[in-house]
Amino acid sequence: MQSTQKPRVKVCCIASVAEAKLAIRHGAAAIGLVSKMPSGPGVIDEKLIAEIAAEIPPPIATFLLTSRQDAPSIVAQQKRCGVNTLQLCDAVPVDCYKELRANLPGISLVQVIHVTGPESIQGAVSASEHVDALLLDSGNQKLAVKELGGTGRRHDWRISRAICEAVNVPVFLAGGLNPDNVQEAIREVNPFGLDICSGLRTDGHLDESKLKKFFEAIENHQFA
Repeated sequence: MQSTQKPRVKVCCIASVAEAKLAIRHGAAAIGLVSKMPSGPGVIDEKLIAEIAAEIPPPIATFLLTSRQDAPSIVAQQKRCGVNTLQLCDAVPVDCYKELRANLPGISLVQVIHVTGPESIQGAVSASEHVDALLLDSGNQKLAVKELGGTGRRHDWRISRAICEAVNVPVFLAGGLNPDNVQEAIREVNPFGLDICSGLRTDGHLDESKLKKFFEAIENHQFA
């Protein structure tokens, strides 16, 4: 499969203003800030999220990763944190999207789709009607302790490719990405964007050498 566009990159699990600036300096178009989750890495306090978000200049997107599923608490969380994008890591009812739109004009909505099998395609198509973008990850919402991201696992990219072709909104690809497989991911899925966390970290810290290698791999990819 021939990839046709250079993907935008979201560096997730940002833990400080310094990490955010490092990611942006190397080419990140978005950063991910992880609020309270049932499991997974990168969780930071909302006060720190607000501090980091306030330091990020436009047009960089600041994603708040939230596990909440009701509009009132998501709205309140966005107002505390001051981000410009909400990444909904769990499923929400359709009315939630409508309420978020009404109460947070100008705030982008990104729905996470945890790719578990072919059934994820229809879920993605349905969700795409209500949000600005989708993010395909490798979590599992059906476990006793939900996995809503940050697993470092790769899912079936053939399904991700099918989702990209089936929806009319931008799609970010997440799950197990690293500098060594990013060109394959671009070639096989051709996503609008890439989302990476653990693949750029060493001992829990954003690794500048891995960051540089990741962006160099993208730059060196042959686009149509």
